[in-house]
Amino acid sequence: MIAKAVYIRDISPGQTIQDTFLLADARTGQSRNGPYWSLVLQDASGQMDAKVWSPLSQQHPTLAAGQFVTVRGLAANYRDKCQLTIDQLTLVPEAEVDPAEFLPPSPVKPAELLAEIENLCRRELTHKPWRSLMKKILSDEEIRARLLPATGAKTVHHAYVGGLLEHTLCVARTCMALCGLYPRLDRQVLLVAAILHDLGKAWELTSGLTTDYTDEGRLLGHIQLGLERVEGFLAKARDLDPALVLHLKHLIISHHGEYEFGAPRRPKTAEAFILHFADNIDAKMNTISGAYGDIEGDSPAWTPFQRYLDRFLYRPAHTPAALENQGAQARTEAHKPDARILLLPLGSE
Repeated sequence: MIAKAVYIRDISPGQTIQDTFLLADARTGQSRNGPYWSLVLQDASGQMDAKVWSPLSQQHPTLAAGQFVTVRGLAANYRDKCQLTIDQLTLVPEAEVDPAEFLPPSPVKPAELLAEIENLCRRELTHKPWRSLMKKILSDEEIRARLLPATGAKTVHHAYVGGLLEHTLCVARTCMALCGLYPRLDRQVLLVAAILHDLGKAWELTSGLTTDYTDEGRLLGHIQLGLERVEGFLAKARDLDPALVLHLKHLIISHHGEYEFGAPRRPKTAEAFILHFADNIDAKMNTISGAYGDIEGDSPAWTPFQRYLDRFLYRPAHTPAALENQGAQARTEAHKPDARILLLPLGSE
């Protein structure tokens, strides 16, 4: 078994690196000097870009995501990011590595996240048809098997095992918190929609050593796939008011907010707006958390350019009193049931 010695988070420009990595992506290109490989290397600490130039690139015509490689190369700064230029590359059989060394960990175990989602349903769903529906969906063996390892996205946010469940729980809790501010909202349908809004991602994306779109994911997308999985349960829910079912479907198909962001319909109810913004807030906070996590030290600093947010991000200094209050609140919350699942501050990985 090959043991890793260097992790991506510890690599700095100027270092010569020799270690084993997972190929998260592998794409060919053509330069004036011949074909080259543009790679994304991955281990449990993160990802980094790498280049394999000709003539070495021509010795490896079939590199692909999901393969393990031992590489030697020089790390250098390129467009505010550390990139490896590889001068030696050897393919490594999967049996010779520990896959856990190459997959980013979830802050909380997926089984614990799913259990807390079920607890949330038991606490909040007082309308028996809603409670019965969610019990049947969340206890379905195929759905559970898909949800537990599922990632929240391919690259942008929650892109790790358990990421979909983490995102789902955070969106659900954000919705419930907003219901406390706006009590006229239908708390019950909003919770059901929050839990089901991204269900289709468990079929849209693969899980395991690499994350990529499935054929049905590329052809249909997670909104359609999620509705297809839910439709069978809704058809059997004879005691659920058709008007409530209609509203639930609207919440699911409109949660992307705008047509240009992939929403088949834009939000047309108060609950639909709440779900859309809760989904957007959690995705943005997770993306920012990852960007902050790449900055060394605790001092105020700028991140590299964030392509998906179309801007640089600044990690500011915190007000000392705010940090003290945050610590006191965390200590208080830690004594509440399942509170540790909530304690995922900015910068956590």
